[in-house]
Amino acid sequence: MMSTHSIGVAPAHPRRRWNGYQIALWVYAAVFFVFLYGPLLMIVVLSFNDSRTTGLPWKGFTLQWYQSLIGNNQLMAALGNSIYVGAAAAVIATFLALLLGLAFRHNFRGKRLVLYLIITPIIIPGIIGGVVLLIFFGYLGIRPSLFTTVLVAHVNWVLPFAFLTLYPRLHNFDKSLEEAAMDLGARQWQVFREIVFPIVRPGLIATVLFAFSLSFDEFIRTMFTVGSERTIPVQFYVLIVEELSPELPAMAVLVVLLTILSSLAGFILSRRADTKLSS
Repeated sequence: MMSTHSIGVAPAHPRRRWNGYQIALWVYAAVFFVFLYGPLLMIVVLSFNDSRTTGLPWKGFTLQWYQSLIGNNQLMAALGNSIYVGAAAAVIATFLALLLGLAFRHNFRGKRLVLYLIITPIIIPGIIGGVVLLIFFGYLGIRPSLFTTVLVAHVNWVLPFAFLTLYPRLHNFDKSLEEAAMDLGARQWQVFREIVFPIVRPGLIATVLFAFSLSFDEFIRTMFTVGSERTIPVQFYVLIVEELSPELPAMAVLVVLLTILSSLAGFILSRRADTKLSS
């Protein structure tokens, strides 16, 4: 007679055991994201709060603070200034980064020193950079204004990021395409226009958008170089010091949304540029 033995069958979905380290890690991650995104979510909620004061308690849902932004000349002027300066700084910085990137494809004396000089604004604290620029402009006798001192300060700030974003795409570019075109009689500017520029164009647009988001949000260097006109970060600071207007959360949401959209568009175009270069 054959004896039968019961065979244990493992459960299809074994219960996962949590140790103390994993629990602590998840708790830390939860606390981290609450502190990171909690204030942003609170600003979004307050932008719809039907209250004359900025803060809780919740008194009802309203869109009036978004509607009243259109009639707030100071905020609209500051927003326009930030967009104009950000766009100008982004285009100028990207153009300079393109020239530097093309130059860095070749070997020349002092290349490492030039690289250090390019990335120096990233290393220097913002308040030190602002003071240095203020002293520099004062020594030259240049009066603070939006499209002179502020623009130069923003280009100085975003140029290293533009260069570091654009240079890898130019460095990884297949030089054999250029050499083949020049062997067929194309001139240098024709090679750039017909071969190099179309391939790196998504990277250029991504760099412009990334540089714009950096310039748009810059506060410290702007504070030291701005004149009577204000950008949106400076206007926020002035309104917070003077009075907490209920329109501030609504404007903050729009600014964050604009920054996220420009950064996201830049990231997508950057990925497309990398895919185009790798193919």
